Formats: sequence, C-alpha cells, structure tokens
Amino acid sequence: MRKFEKLASLNRYMPLKKKGNEESNIGLLVDGPNILRKEFDLDLKVIKDLMDISGDLRIAKVLFNQYASDKLIEAVVNQGFTPLVVAGDTDVHMAIEAMELIYNPNIDIIALMTRDADFLPIINKAKENGKETIVIGVDYGFSIALKNSCDKCIILSTEGDVLES
Repeated sequence: MRKFEKLASLNRYMPLKKKGNEESNIGLLVDGPNILRKEFDLDLKVIKDLMDISGDLRIAKVLFNQYASDKLIEAVVNQGFTPLVVAGDTDVHMAIEAMELIYNPNIDIIALMTRDADFLPIINKAKENGKETIVIGVDYGFSIALKNSCDKCIILSTEGDVLES
C-alpha cells in the first residue's frame, strides 16, 4: 500500500461532515487592533463562554498588527486563542482568514469580533454559502450595518456586560 492510500483511508475514521444533531462548529476571528483596546477592557474568556452557547468553538484566532505588545499576545495565548501578527492592514488578513472559514466544510458558524463595516461583504458571502453568522462588537462605534446583516449580534458594553444578544 502506498503512502497516499494510507492517508486516504483515514477519511473513514475522521469524517469531515458531522452526523446527527451534534453541535455546530464555530470559527471565530477577532480584529485585535479594533477590539482589544485598553479603553474597552474586554475579557476573551467572556467571548469563549458566549460562543459555547452557540456551538463548539473550533477555531479562535486574534489578528494583530506589528505594534501588538508581547504581553498582549501572551495573554491571548493564555486564553486559548491563536495570535496572528501581520504586517500591514489587519483587515485584509482577517478577510482572507474569514474566506478560508467560509469554504471550510467543518465550520458551520462564522463569528467575527469587530466594530467596523469593512467586514460586511464577508458576512454576506458567508450567508450566501450557507454559513450562520455572528458578529460580536462593542457598543462604542459599532456598525449598524453589521448588526443588521448578521444572523446573531452580540453587543458588549465597555464595562464587559452583554447589552444585546
């Protein structure tokens, strides 16, 4: 048996599609420079707990620009998120990551934690492809267009309380 034939036989043991009524798999992307600010004082543990209500958080990434401090990155890792430090505009990289989630057959729900309407086309594309969408934002400067286009919207206050869900 050749090596690739052994790999192909793994599909029987590790199915891509879920069977039955198992929880939905969630892919979460956090717009770090836009959301993880001192003035918002958000706890990523709260976000993970909110996602547990909707399904099983399978992918959780926080995108940072090159100015992110080592302590902030370490804190994100300690919360169980994957940090991605990118050069240039984080919105472009976040859009690429979101498109990968949209076309990932193992992800049922696309969750974006952001405040700006730059991600409206991503929400629309996810819905076109049959994905449920969740947007998590902060009440200060949150885009009404994002709120009105997603399937579920969670708005946090700057004190960390859930204002709307």
